[in-house]
Amino acid sequence: MKTRSIKWKTPMIVFCIFLVFICILFLQYLYLSLSPNVYGINMQEFASNRNTYSSTLHAKRGTIYDSQGDVLATDVSSYTVIAYLDESRTGSSTTLYHVKDKEGTAKALAPLLNMKEETILELLNKKAYQVELGPGGRGITEILKKQIEDLNLPGIDFIESYKRYYPNGDFASYIIGYAKKNEVEVIIDDVTKTEVVIQGELGIEVEYDEILKGINGYVSYQQDRYGYKIPDTPEENVPAVDGSDIYLTIDANIQRVIEAEVNKVVDEYEPEWLTISVMDAKTGDILGSVSEPSFDPNKLNLTNYENPLTSFVYEPGSVMKIFTYMCAMEKGTYKGDDTYKSGSIDIEGTKIYDWNKTGWGEITYDHGFEMSSNVGTVNIMQNFLTKDDLKECLTNYGFGSTTGIELPRELSGSLVFNYPVEVAAASYGQGITITPIQQLQALSIIANDGYMVKPNIVSKIVSNGEVTYERTVEKSDRIVSHDTIEQIKQLMYNAVNDVEGGAIGTAYMIEGLDVIGKTGTAEIYDEENGGYLTGWLDQLYSFSGMFPKDDPEIIIFASIKRPNNGSNIGLKTMTHSIMESIAKYKGLLSSKENSENNKKIEVANYINLNTLDVVKDLENKGLKVITLGDGNKIIDQYPKNTTLVTNDKIFLLTNGNIKMPSLIGYSRLEATSLLNLIGADYEIEGYGFVTEQSIKVGEIISDKIKLKLEQNIKE
Repeated sequence: MKTRSIKWKTPMIVFCIFLVFICILFLQYLYLSLSPNVYGINMQEFASNRNTYSSTLHAKRGTIYDSQGDVLATDVSSYTVIAYLDESRTGSSTTLYHVKDKEGTAKALAPLLNMKEETILELLNKKAYQVELGPGGRGITEILKKQIEDLNLPGIDFIESYKRYYPNGDFASYIIGYAKKNEVEVIIDDVTKTEVVIQGELGIEVEYDEILKGINGYVSYQQDRYGYKIPDTPEENVPAVDGSDIYLTIDANIQRVIEAEVNKVVDEYEPEWLTISVMDAKTGDILGSVSEPSFDPNKLNLTNYENPLTSFVYEPGSVMKIFTYMCAMEKGTYKGDDTYKSGSIDIEGTKIYDWNKTGWGEITYDHGFEMSSNVGTVNIMQNFLTKDDLKECLTNYGFGSTTGIELPRELSGSLVFNYPVEVAAASYGQGITITPIQQLQALSIIANDGYMVKPNIVSKIVSNGEVTYERTVEKSDRIVSHDTIEQIKQLMYNAVNDVEGGAIGTAYMIEGLDVIGKTGTAEIYDEENGGYLTGWLDQLYSFSGMFPKDDPEIIIFASIKRPNNGSNIGLKTMTHSIMESIAKYKGLLSSKENSENNKKIEVANYINLNTLDVVKDLENKGLKVITLGDGNKIIDQYPKNTTLVTNDKIFLLTNGNIKMPSLIGYSRLEATSLLNLIGADYEIEGYGFVTEQSIKVGEIISDKIKLKLEQNIKE
């Protein structure tokens, strides 16, 4: 009986264990079936993601143009060279699909990728299915890709991507800015992915990044285990919206003049920084602007990330005397014929001197402006103005607040002056800080008979062919009376044209052009130790000007900090040359000789027209025509739809074979414009004018063109 009981208990125990196991499985089945989340994982989402294919449809970043419609920044295809190394890629095929002859492949690619054979061979010997041939094989152009394809190297392939490209290189760089590739996290169909996108980081590229980048789309659908779309399942397709195009107010013809002159000054005088900008007096459009040190946005060789035009504040010096005088005139207390003792003046125990220490004896206030007398403006504060008067005037003229120009990180400067010595210093531009763009805006009051015009850098924005924004001229209410404007214009004329003798602004006088303006020299504040630097190089020189006097069309402002010769000679020669070139371009010079030798020539769009007919017409008008190719039709040109002057160059690209032209004597801008027009890959060393080219004249262009530039070389 006892034995039978034991035998019966054994099956019961086994049965119970089995029953418990079945119950656990059943409960697990219920958990898996009924619970939306299993061990913290949403099972529906997990299953969907395993079977869902999704891909980003990338939007094209908008293009940035100058005022004539020439491209300043655009997206271009770039390629990464890859090599397939695994023999399984070829398999049993009689055609090679992987790199077998590694030594021969490395030898063939080395000169094209600008890499050593040993470096490429090391990559090709890696134990991997495929490798990138970097760094030389990353971001290559369409031309170089074609040259590599022509080698017919087995196992060599390309991955296409996009990059931001700046056809003119170092050209209005701080205005345009730059955009580069960055990795960002994006959510597609509730799935977070890491993607490479182009993002703006400086200038217009960052200020308008949101509208330039557009909106990416995506495609999403269910796929089977082989990667094919499952029939009769929904597909979600959201198309990409390309970014908007931005047209700047920059006139490339004026910009190239400024760039060339600035490069000369930078090479010779090596300033800490330099900035010069030209503004249309009536509209506020910035026609050209250069800041140094500059950079090539294709190379990102930056040494400074701020634009001096808007993001540097500094004590401007004597150019501010314009506004102190104008304030006193507008108050009605100014008496230009009254006299004062120049040389020095004591303000509560502090001596303030004129720039020559001894002054010019007893002179009138009008003459004091012409001589840039510090003592004269201090006397104006004591006799004609109060501290509150000056602060109110400078505030009304736009100082102490941002202008609102369409550029990032604009600073407002400071108008803090309370004590008598501070007030005296402020009257001649020390102890207060401004930006160059504020100076341009304030000068517009004089150019527009008492009305201030807001500066602009964006002309229009175009989205999908539709103009969504077009700049309007923003003009203030009258700030200064007509009589005051005429009076200050006359003093500015005297300061440049030496009416009374001894004026210090005569270097800016141009025959046949009524330039009016004011020079400035400022001490530099010592940020580390306080006080002002006293070295012979520690000066900041400026010039504020406009022309012609009676109805100014052009406003110009230039500053240079710490040139290596301790003088403003570089600033004078540069600014004089720029003003003269612009006056010729705009047809503002009044002399007969200038009007005959610098005629304005309207350039149209000649694409699809007969080459010989166009060349003959343009040469008869006085232009230098450079024809690229031997074709009978024009397929592109630079520039187009603009105005040139006699002896300017125009490049015409034809539908024929293109051989290497002579670029000797060309400026940097002329050379890059030509090479960009023909789509050549190039490398430039130096600044100034072309003295050497790597491909001889008349040869077929098959390699990268290397140019060497030097200053003081004339065509």
